[in-house]
Amino acid sequence: MNYLLGIDFGGGSSKATLIDRNGVLIAEKVAEYPTYYPQLGYCEQAPADWKQALIQNIRSLLESSGVHAKEILALAIDSATHTAVVCDEQFRVLRPAIHWTDSRCADICRELCERYGEIIFEKTFHKPDTIWTLPQFVWLKRNEPQIFEKIAHVFFEKDYIRYLLTGVWCTDEIEAQGSMLFDCRHFCWDETLCEICSLPISALPPVVKPTDQIGTLTKEAADFTGLCEGMPVICGTTDTAMEVFAASAVEKGDVTVKLATAGRICVMTDRAYPDRDFVNYSHIVPGLWYPGTATKAAASSYRWYRDTFGGDYESLNQGAASVELGCNGLMYHPYINGELTPYADPLLCGSFTGIRATHTRGHFTRAVMEGVALSLLHCKQKLLEAGIPVSHKATLIGGGAKGVLWRQITADALGMELVLTQSSDSSLGSAMLAGLSTGVFADAKEAVKTCIKPIQTIEPNPENTLAYERIFKDYVRIHDALAPIYDDRK
Repeated sequence: MNYLLGIDFGGGSSKATLIDRNGVLIAEKVAEYPTYYPQLGYCEQAPADWKQALIQNIRSLLESSGVHAKEILALAIDSATHTAVVCDEQFRVLRPAIHWTDSRCADICRELCERYGEIIFEKTFHKPDTIWTLPQFVWLKRNEPQIFEKIAHVFFEKDYIRYLLTGVWCTDEIEAQGSMLFDCRHFCWDETLCEICSLPISALPPVVKPTDQIGTLTKEAADFTGLCEGMPVICGTTDTAMEVFAASAVEKGDVTVKLATAGRICVMTDRAYPDRDFVNYSHIVPGLWYPGTATKAAASSYRWYRDTFGGDYESLNQGAASVELGCNGLMYHPYINGELTPYADPLLCGSFTGIRATHTRGHFTRAVMEGVALSLLHCKQKLLEAGIPVSHKATLIGGGAKGVLWRQITADALGMELVLTQSSDSSLGSAMLAGLSTGVFADAKEAVKTCIKPIQTIEPNPENTLAYERIFKDYVRIHDALAPIYDDRK
């Protein structure tokens, strides 16, 4: 058994990565699935679509790689945090999963802040926001009581997919921290938090370590995936935890910059930094945390732009490459699903401002890239203001990092040296985690040394960095001018 399999479920697609014991990348496959928007502010996904993507990825990976299923030692799965699947007593899915980018419970979050804000923050290190499961469950109880009263088992995305493979119901401690139902100081489900949303604590899954082997592949799962019955299945964890692992960030002070569905800057620290502007999670390395800032729509902004206005990424990138820095005054704010850092405001809207008749499609494309980069600059500033040192060097991760122009814009806007690796996908992190769990790698550092291969360093242009600092002042002023208008629409 010479191979390790990792499978990620992100904002709109699943990716499978197969590596060997020496960390050599053998094969990768991607399968997209839809997000549904039944009403303004609603974002949902169907667990059945995840299953189809899982089957497509694994079968195509086995076929293209030539690797026989019996040669795969173990697999681990990760997914985006905060996406809960509610099931009845027979483990039947009760409704589509509310995605973490959904903003339907904005009013409920304000109410929770007023009534329980300090209690919630003390226990979870976070303030109520639309991304968390707790306020989503309050919304379900009030708006879909016939569904809520049937909830007997709560899954999170990757846990439900893993249940389809093993029949085992559980989650990991990092995923649990993303629910706002978990006491992050004592690492256990919290009765008081469950009472706020009227959820029986018995409906929450057992909590294990990300590296725990929680079961083996069932015969039914082997039949629909093409994998072997009895193969060890590792619990796995969240996509960001696996991304920072795959980005070699396993020591205090390491930094990652992410251009994926969301954009994030994470700094590895030796403690949590409870702050209403940050998202705090523990690391798979004992004793480490990765407090991070986040812009809600990074690569998802670009995907929305492509899907709405047409074209393909290659032609869009070519058009943007001919446009000068600053897009001749055209500016994009990536608040299409509200925003996290530093505003935590689900009512914010995306915008193009400063439009002139001389602007072309290329200007709009580059403006999307620059707008996301400037939002990440805002994130970096919040980390520095909190006293968290941000190194001049970081590993760049996420699908957006594939764009030559976008990664240079990001390096320039942040004024940071960005290291690109052969693969930094969270599915690689999950494959590494499978190796860590089964003893292929002695520890996280050995896994990084074996599997991570830097291929390029993007140096920031100092003149461009200064130019973006000037543009950023207008970027903030435009937000400040428009935010009250969006707030009045509630």
